[in-house]
Amino acid sequence: MIKGCFGCVFDLLKIGLGGLVVILGINYFTNKNNLVTIKSCYDGDTCTTIKGEKIRLACIDTPELKGSRSDPVPAKAARDYLNSLVAGQEVSIRRITKDRYGRTVAELSKGRMNIQKRLVGKGYAKIYQRYADQCRWSR
Repeated sequence: MIKGCFGCVFDLLKIGLGGLVVILGINYFTNKNNLVTIKSCYDGDTCTTIKGEKIRLACIDTPELKGSRSDPVPAKAARDYLNSLVAGQEVSIRRITKDRYGRTVAELSKGRMNIQKRLVGKGYAKIYQRYADQCRWSR
């Protein structure tokens, strides 16, 4: 009878471990789909992945490089800082929507660091109030 009880416990452990492996496997593949490698950033709020996906960083706005509202000095500083954080790096992405130019609007993070929040904190970007509700940290 004792031997049978240990057999039941062992069977329950096998089932529990099997379920855990399945859950971990699902999380691994789900999280893999939320990772991208950034090729480079064009400006302080627009990057391209190595697969060619154009990403507009959600909830922030940085100075423009070109056009009538351009401010090249801070725009280049924002671009260079963003590139120093993510270019050539694998980052987590939370896709939100597509913008009118077909870019993916998303939040990026590296480890526990939210990239947009870091840009704002360092003074390279401002919260884009019109879209601030898309990001929990910017509300």
